[in-house]
Amino acid sequence: MMYAERSNIKVFSCNANKKLAGAIAKNLGLNLGASEVTQFSDGEISVKIDETIRGADVFIIQSTSEPVNDNLMELLIMIDAMKRASAERITAVMPYYGYARQDRKARARDPISAKLVANLITTAGADRVLTMDLHCAQIQGFFDIPLDHLVGMPILANYYREKYGDKMDDFVAVSPDLGSVGRTRAFATKLDIPIAIIDKRRPKANVSEIMNIIGNVEGKKVILVDDMIDTAGTITNAANALKERGAVEVDACCTHAVLSGPAIERIQKSAISELVVLNTIELSGTKKIDKITELSVAQIFSESITRIHEGTSISRLFD
Repeated sequence: MMYAERSNIKVFSCNANKKLAGAIAKNLGLNLGASEVTQFSDGEISVKIDETIRGADVFIIQSTSEPVNDNLMELLIMIDAMKRASAERITAVMPYYGYARQDRKARARDPISAKLVANLITTAGADRVLTMDLHCAQIQGFFDIPLDHLVGMPILANYYREKYGDKMDDFVAVSPDLGSVGRTRAFATKLDIPIAIIDKRRPKANVSEIMNIIGNVEGKKVILVDDMIDTAGTITNAANALKERGAVEVDACCTHAVLSGPAIERIQKSAISELVVLNTIELSGTKKIDKITELSVAQIFSESITRIHEGTSISRLFD
């Protein structure tokens, strides 16, 4: 769908992932909206909108990835600027939703930061949110405004189907923990391959211990499936354990490549042959290594923006 002749839809970007934002706008036949997002010398964020947006259907593209707090504030301030400039509707397009792992009180006196972020986005003036693969799907209920939840699994499944074709009979999809079983089952169903599950115990934050593998991986090529990879401890420990238990090759895939701290070093040293990620988070130069293959989500986001603008169903994209 081309919108070049329409003045009532505008796509803007903050600084988190301008490359993805540009690709989404290009798919829509638009230029990114004219704006500047900078910082004053003391770190305060400054937003300038350099074109009229009165009465426009505005989409602001911003992942709240590292630096999480700066990127979140950029989004909030731009939403506020759009609201005060009389935008007709403001949709926060968040390919990656930061703070999603803080979705419940795991201990007494814990905050529920994912809910706080939802409140902030709503209070700033967003009318709608478009995101992909929330760490916990129930976060959709934290919002009092409509939220459209996209899934990246079909993009990943299509990549493996196109790469391996009729050789998929040699593969097993593996969930790295119990929380990812549903996602892995959907992935395996798409490719018509069996699944296995890794049961692990986590003694402390960002440290995982492999305990048991449920299912047969001996002599098989395996694909580890997760929603995000942060420090890569879970996924690399799982890959190494699968190798030790007879897997002949270990690949891995995820939607959100957070890749903080020792992640890249761990992946380089691990048994993972290829890590396939989506570009919901922009990979910096040091994170672009030979083992990592990046796939684009621009098409699915541009199609979703089209459907939001026209008031048609987004769920049909996944039928």
